[in-house]
Amino acid sequence: MNVIHAPDPFYFWDSPGPFLFLAGSIEMGTAEDWQSRLISVLSPCKGTVLNPRRPDWDSSWKQEINDPRFYQQVEWELAAQEEADLIACYFSPGTQSPITLLELGLFHPKMVVCCPPGFWRKGNVDIVCRHYGVPMVDSLEDLGERLQLWTQQYSPTR
Repeated sequence: MNVIHAPDPFYFWDSPGPFLFLAGSIEMGTAEDWQSRLISVLSPCKGTVLNPRRPDWDSSWKQEINDPRFYQQVEWELAAQEEADLIACYFSPGTQSPITLLELGLFHPKMVVCCPPGFWRKGNVDIVCRHYGVPMVDSLEDLGERLQLWTQQYSPTR
């Protein structure tokens, strides 16, 4: 599995598909690095992971439109989610993840969601996913298995 981190450029004609975006709890770097766990599970699979967790994140950046580093990050995430074939969305227990909740609303048609017990708004996430027919799993292990199967069955649409 090829991995591209924000804010590195991604070009779909230069990278192997399918393209998977890892949406979910980061909490400005305080949430567990669940992305690395999934990437490890997916390492033998074909495709490209678009990972918004960047190694050089600095929590002192102002989360304002006028901060060019923050602006670049948000634009990268939006573009990557728009272009991804699938978005794996993880709501980590112990986090609030307001941006992930926003992303669920924006991109639910091409998501698979993992929302374990303990996420503070699990009931809301469960209902939204059921209402819109978004596939759900309860653990990162189940999410990894589902993503492995998806990469094996993927049929290009580009």
